[in-house]
Amino acid sequence: MQKLIQGIHQFQEENFHSLQGLFEKLGRGQSPETLFITCSDSRIDPNLLTRSRPGELFIVRNAGNIVPPHGSGGGEAATIEFAVAGLGVKDIIVCGHSHCGAMDGLLNPEKLADLPALSTWLDHAESTRRIVRDNYSHLNGPSLLTATVEENVLVQLEHLRTLPTVASRLVKGDLHLHGWVYKIETGEVFAWQPSSGQFVPIARYEFDADEAPARNRVAQTI
Repeated sequence: MQKLIQGIHQFQEENFHSLQGLFEKLGRGQSPETLFITCSDSRIDPNLLTRSRPGELFIVRNAGNIVPPHGSGGGEAATIEFAVAGLGVKDIIVCGHSHCGAMDGLLNPEKLADLPALSTWLDHAESTRRIVRDNYSHLNGPSLLTATVEENVLVQLEHLRTLPTVASRLVKGDLHLHGWVYKIETGEVFAWQPSSGQFVPIARYEFDADEAPARNRVAQTI
């Protein structure tokens, strides 16, 4: 805790003044263009990863970067609704990551025996579990976890489409969905490319809003 308190003092003395104009503007309101949905994992820093400034990302974090489908209730739906209908974000990113403990728990439910709340929460990723079970029996270990992380991003994108405010904006054509996977140990980011049905390095990513979100694909190890 002392380290955090010292960090606040350092922020106030060294960082705030150089950005005072920005913070004064943010004090009057926010207008982020991107909703960033990612895992609660402490190894992920969305602002550092994207080199974005305060006010540019509206962030939702939870175990497994999960979006409960419409009708499930909860804070995620309310927060997404506010971002989409209230703030008018133009893009939504669902970002999974390597070595995800939530996805490992999904694959190995015995590890969640003493975590009943987390086990129940991961019911929102049941489609992920079944997709992996039925289609990736040829994989194991890290490769299986990678495939699970990737498939979960796609499943959560599908859940996003069930939310009324998201569905309406998608029909209007002024909201776009993106699926990313962040590889912690290398700093690489891979983006879902509908045209190829694969996650590709972000440098090769070409988003086409008119492309169907093709689900059939062969898993790759990133």
